[in-house]
Amino acid sequence: MSRYVTRANLAGAFFENAAMLGEKPLLFHKSKGKWTGKNWDEVGDSVRRLAGALVAAGIKPRDRVLISAENRPEWAIADLAVMSIGAIVVPAYTTNTEDDHVYIMEHSGALIAITSGGLLASRVALAASRVQHMRMLITMDSDTKLPDLGGRTVHRWQDLLAKTEPLADIDSRIAAQDSDDTCCFVYTSGTGGRPKGVMLTHRSIQACINASIEILSEGGVEENQRFLSLLPLSHSYEHTAGMHLPIQTKSEVWYCESAEQIGANLQEVSPSLMTAVPRLYDVLHERIMRSIRTKGGFSETLFMETIRLGRKRLEGRTLLPHEFFLDLLLERLIRQKIQARLGGKLKYFISGGAALNPEIGSFFMALGVKLLQGYGQTEASPVISANRPGKIKIETVGPPVAGVEVRFADDGEILVRGDLLMKGYWRDDHSTAATIRDGWLYTGDIGSCDDDGYITITGRKKEIIVNSGGENIVPSRVEALLTIEPEIEQALVDGDRRPWLAAVIVPSAEARAAAASDEALKLLITETVERANSRLSQIERVRRFIIADEGFTNENSQLTATLKVRRHVVRAQYQDRLAALYTRGKQD
Repeated sequence: MSRYVTRANLAGAFFENAAMLGEKPLLFHKSKGKWTGKNWDEVGDSVRRLAGALVAAGIKPRDRVLISAENRPEWAIADLAVMSIGAIVVPAYTTNTEDDHVYIMEHSGALIAITSGGLLASRVALAASRVQHMRMLITMDSDTKLPDLGGRTVHRWQDLLAKTEPLADIDSRIAAQDSDDTCCFVYTSGTGGRPKGVMLTHRSIQACINASIEILSEGGVEENQRFLSLLPLSHSYEHTAGMHLPIQTKSEVWYCESAEQIGANLQEVSPSLMTAVPRLYDVLHERIMRSIRTKGGFSETLFMETIRLGRKRLEGRTLLPHEFFLDLLLERLIRQKIQARLGGKLKYFISGGAALNPEIGSFFMALGVKLLQGYGQTEASPVISANRPGKIKIETVGPPVAGVEVRFADDGEILVRGDLLMKGYWRDDHSTAATIRDGWLYTGDIGSCDDDGYITITGRKKEIIVNSGGENIVPSRVEALLTIEPEIEQALVDGDRRPWLAAVIVPSAEARAAAASDEALKLLITETVERANSRLSQIERVRRFIIADEGFTNENSQLTATLKVRRHVVRAQYQDRLAALYTRGKQD
């Protein structure tokens, strides 16, 4: 695979490929039940026209433009147009509240907001009306009805592009930029407190693209792939690996309708690559297992034997003669059918954004689905390490990628250095100085490294539970073993400065359906927790729990946009009931 290293601007890499690829399809989305695509020429023309409109609106180099929309071709076009003129993209999650949007608009100093339609556009519009320096709003959906914006200009995407000529000097504007110029502010999704604006440069993002291309090349994955994009483009992981990486590998990008439609979209699109957060793999695992349990009988027995034999091979153990032949049969009866459900052409699932449960990872690997777990942070643009196609250790996040140095502090904190590092936090010199010291990014993650250089993440410094006996406990490990049980959908473990662990449990729909009453549900979850506890050390075991009033979701602010649990929000919601577990000596 030829590697294109942009001289200055990520948009420059796009235009270089567009000049060669012309009518080759690039971006696809589903509208009214039908997939439609835009080719490189069409996308390039739209980028030039939107860039011209932004320049006409007075946007200059280093000005900020906010984008908040669902994954769709217009998102990528907007991103490239803003970068083409030397301005800075400010992605914002679609799950943000009006106040969240106000904060990001004010903090970033964004002058224009680009959004889609419906309730999202209304939230963005209301936020813009409260921010004095906001000049203009561009809506992608032509039928969007908006509240009064206090005299600010509103443009419909199609109308604006139709009446604007392509920017004639776009090439010279790209050439005038430097690779160390900031090209986007990615606001961290914030599992605690206000999000920070991470300043990423063309160089930092390009470093991750180069490293990713090298890893895929090791697995024989060349250009002209088909990506299925699900994770929000406002997340640095998808922005780099789900947008700019496909562009530079001359690949197609198909935008998934929603997480609920992932199964159908996998079969419709037949992607060769897909990046996602661990929560997606949890959902796919649960759907597959629910289907298998529903069938029951001999089908379930064969499936579980497929998993057992697959895991045995993954562990490097030799199959007995009868197991070897059975495994060959199960390859056709089970594994090929599962792979067909995933589209039939999938080369790799790529997992990042949070820790993957090793049980989930080995489940897919045992079914013949190759899964590359990686590790990164927004502050690192974001790729730091990744498993290699030729040697997957699914319980690890792999060795550092090309161009990245990693070392460990005395307390086990992972420190990172390389071109991939952010320039700093926007308007926050104090946090920047605390996070980047002597050229090293202090990640806040605790980990270790094996003899092959493969990194294992053991926890977050700020999330480590220190019990009243002074022993350190990693809550994510306990939560992973709880949620692998089919009766538990989500879990949060608590117990800092306490004698033992308690948990907030969200039962699965299956568990709720099986229980005839609240007491029966509590008994069922008790048995499930005890089963999980059998695989945990004494100090890691959950002694008592409460059943959550509702699931952890974006809507109740208990999940980030990338589906990480906002621990401080959940703890605040249930703090009295959790405290009662310790004081009353009984489960609530």
